Amino acid sequence: VQLQASGGGLVQAGGSLRLSCAGSGRTFSNYIMGWFRQAPGKEREFVAAIGVSGGTSYADSVKGRFTISRDNAQKMLYLQMNSLKPEDTAVYYCAAGSGGTNSKRYNYWGQGTQVTVST
Repeated sequence: VQLQASGGGLVQAGGSLRLSCAGSGRTFSNYIMGWFRQAPGKEREFVAAIGVSGGTSYADSVKGRFTISRDNAQKMLYLQMNSLKPEDTAVYYCAAGSGGTNSKRYNYWGQGTQVTVST
């Protein structure tokens, strides 16, 4: 499966952004989908994941502010980000794989989209 992330940008603290990830390939719906992020000088970290049937999990740092969703018919993955904070600034990546919070469990990655939150 190939993934293409989009929707990043510059937003003020407290604002919102919606990231999208377009998938290709017939097996999109078979994968657990996730969002990860990587800030400068830091390791890539788990943000959220959504299972084949729609079950979700979130990092504690984004719980209550971010919402992950998917549309299997359109082969799309989304991340709605509300109440953004400067510490959310990072490159955001979508990924497909067998799930969990460990990035090594994800085999396919999008190219990343930059999110910058200003004070």
